[in-house]
Amino acid sequence: MSTLLSPLWHGYRDASLILRVSLALVLGVVVGLVGGPAVAEWLAPLGELLMRLLKFIILPIVLFTLMTGINQGRAGSLGRIGRKVFLYYLATSALAIAVGLAVATLLSPGEGMSLAGAGSVSVPDNPGILSVVLGIVPNNIVAAFAEQDLLGIIFVALVFGLAVAKMRQSESQAALGERLYGLIEALNAATLKVMGGILHVVPVGVFAIVVGTVAEQGFATLLSLGDMVAVLYLALGVQLLVYLGLLKGFGVPARAFFREARTPMATAFATQSSSGTLPLTLDAASRLGLPRSLYGFSLPLGATLNMDGAAIRIAISAVFAANVMGAPLDWSSMLQIVVVGTLISVGTAGVPGAGIVMIATVFSQVGLPIEAVALLTAIDALVGMGCTALNVTGDLVGTAVIGRSEGERLDEARAAPQAAAAAGQGDAS
Repeated sequence: MSTLLSPLWHGYRDASLILRVSLALVLGVVVGLVGGPAVAEWLAPLGELLMRLLKFIILPIVLFTLMTGINQGRAGSLGRIGRKVFLYYLATSALAIAVGLAVATLLSPGEGMSLAGAGSVSVPDNPGILSVVLGIVPNNIVAAFAEQDLLGIIFVALVFGLAVAKMRQSESQAALGERLYGLIEALNAATLKVMGGILHVVPVGVFAIVVGTVAEQGFATLLSLGDMVAVLYLALGVQLLVYLGLLKGFGVPARAFFREARTPMATAFATQSSSGTLPLTLDAASRLGLPRSLYGFSLPLGATLNMDGAAIRIAISAVFAANVMGAPLDWSSMLQIVVVGTLISVGTAGVPGAGIVMIATVFSQVGLPIEAVALLTAIDALVGMGCTALNVTGDLVGTAVIGRSEGERLDEARAAPQAAAAAGQGDAS
């Protein structure tokens, strides 16, 4: 038996990760449609295992990557990079909402439908931007780690990373600072080794998750609200073209970028979790040759705050609800949606059911029926897959673009060796 399994394992291990994940997606759809809920329930533990492993590695990979990056970065650059990251996230969120409104207004999803039988939906409270800003500073470091509060973990990494950097620059504490930095580097290397092993589990977990999603949703849900789903995915495609324009404008080779970005994109599509995909997104940024001091900060922050896919969902959901009411949105309402939706995308960071909170808050602001949210929850998984994939793509695009603006060059010659080295680390695990 072992002689039979060995060639299979080596073949699986040596195949590219994106090939394995792509096959897992396709097989997952087929098995989900044919096998139904019974097979999905049997495979569910494999999907749960993947999500647990990804969440397990988030804390050390964010903490040590960012602390190492701060100590490798140029002095004085952190504040400038931080400003660029925030401006990029705000600008692309607003642009995503505008794209969603434009596409939805042109195609008018929801015309001829009614709210009869839509039911009601429980919407979590919106904490507001001020609460999110205050929440960046954790009351308790241990609690921030235990709850996997990404904003809190980022804050801790920034504070202690800067403290170690200051110690290394101090004459009296330089030796102690260097020893601390050496320990952090060693822990970061060990984390990457563990990450290399987890990558082998990703395709199996993706397969199980897709089977469950397809079996749960089925064709009936897709057909009932198919126009809404189609319009949303078209808008996501338009936003992807915007990203291509940004990459081209800043001189980032699209081929090199998407060669590494496609694995976290596919995983985010399957898992519907930006934070769960974060270890793979960080790995992709490393393979692209981007500096740790940038992606160690921008990607964890983006997984929490930057939601371009969710912004598009807000816009299209608003147009859909307005059409169901028979009262299409005017220009004033659209402007309100752009402004409020952009702010809400930050104000709901880290809230369970953030997508529903965002949609419900915008609906209340422009006078749309909250009952329509219940109708949209029927396709939550179908739209969430595409939106999450776009969220992750937007984070990586922003990191690459900001890196280019800082003088970092991303080209075929540089990215390929990075990818080969990272792949070698993974296989060694």
